[in-house]
Amino acid sequence: MGKKLFNLPDPGEGLVEAEIVTWKVKPGDTVKTNDVVVEIETAKSLVELPIPWSGTVQELLVQEGTTVEVGAPIVAIEVEGALDDAPAAPAAAPAPASDEGDGERVANLVGYGPSAGSSTRRARKTSAPASTGGPAPRAGSSPASGRYPQARPPARPSQPAPPAPIPAGRVGERPAAGRIETPGRPLAKPPVRKFAKDNGIDLSQVVSSREDGVISRADLDAHIAGAGARGAAAYGERETRVPIKGVRKMTAQAMVGSAFTAPHVSEFVAVDMTRTMELVERLKADREFRDVKVTPLLVLARALVIAVKRNPGVNATWDDAAQEIVLKHYVNLGIAASTPRGLVVPNIKDADRMTMRELADALGDLVGTAREGRTQPADMAGGTITITNVGVFGVDTGTPIINPGESAIVCFGQIRKMPWVVTDADGNDTIVPRQVTQLGVSFDHRLVDGDLGSRFLADIAALLEDPARALVWG
Repeated sequence: MGKKLFNLPDPGEGLVEAEIVTWKVKPGDTVKTNDVVVEIETAKSLVELPIPWSGTVQELLVQEGTTVEVGAPIVAIEVEGALDDAPAAPAAAPAPASDEGDGERVANLVGYGPSAGSSTRRARKTSAPASTGGPAPRAGSSPASGRYPQARPPARPSQPAPPAPIPAGRVGERPAAGRIETPGRPLAKPPVRKFAKDNGIDLSQVVSSREDGVISRADLDAHIAGAGARGAAAYGERETRVPIKGVRKMTAQAMVGSAFTAPHVSEFVAVDMTRTMELVERLKADREFRDVKVTPLLVLARALVIAVKRNPGVNATWDDAAQEIVLKHYVNLGIAASTPRGLVVPNIKDADRMTMRELADALGDLVGTAREGRTQPADMAGGTITITNVGVFGVDTGTPIINPGESAIVCFGQIRKMPWVVTDADGNDTIVPRQVTQLGVSFDHRLVDGDLGSRFLADIAALLEDPARALVWG
């Protein structure tokens, strides 16, 4: 038997770190090759990692909630017939990849590319004092957290002495009867931790109402309500600071880069969607579409790919380094999705080659995966043009920022009844209620001139006003 160290692989897109969210195994468990052992959160998505060996889990080297670098060991596995892996080298002299016990790189075994990160072992996250002879904490990090230096409240004593201590931030207040504190690292299930993280709540400041000390969603709701009732005077704070990381950080960097690189131009048009809405109702009753969700967004997606075929210049990339315009002869259609983790833009590969039914399936899978926070980095790479649907929020239109690497983004507003002038065959005008939306498009003026952008937007509008045009144009 030999001990093998499973190092955190690069999940893709050149990411350098990830957070351990949920361990799927515990010490003593038996695992087989490709069994999922841990769920991690990167800057873009939740990713499940398989183990490349069969054996017995010996030790979890990193606790849930800890952020580690790519290449750092996270779990030790006892493997039949293997040699012990050499201990990780100090940070100043990282061990080369060839120093692994059997000469194999873990990253390649789990289907990822080679990682360039250090294999330095990080200090484990623990509330107990460090034992003599244990691994030294990483320079500049807290022994209690194992994270990079950041504003984080200190862990509370693991053995509170009577009288019961008052949690930090609750001056003059003791826990309510029937509630208990959770010493050390707060206990909570992953969904509760996620809700706390998304709302900037420090779990060490929340009191559990359960006998086992596990913090529930109800405890978080009570904490939020109590904070609002007591106000800033009780907590001594008027502001809450939330670290900029994960999807929010990546989105901010991408949007700032796009806004200051591509000269944005935006145009708008009002569209009579009445016939499109009639088509949606017919498709819902069609046997071919009964088991998929049919929405106006599906019709817009189909209209967009047809409009791209008629105006291929809008489906391009500006290559500044090569001083070339790269025209894309395929459409990887991005759909901007608001998720609990922030804004992500996964894309449907080769959407232009799909039938309406295939597009409906792909759109349903994309939205469902995004809402679960499980969109993979590869699914967000390689987009060529994007749709953002602000109508689901009751918004008429907007001026969206172009997704980096693309040349245009279409904004889809809410559909609502409005008075509309309809001209009959005899040329008589009548004002009638119609289903109307606002379409907007932002495009990169380095690539797309005003006439091209206008024709592209007008073609989408024409297809939505009369979907039968697709039979001729498509």
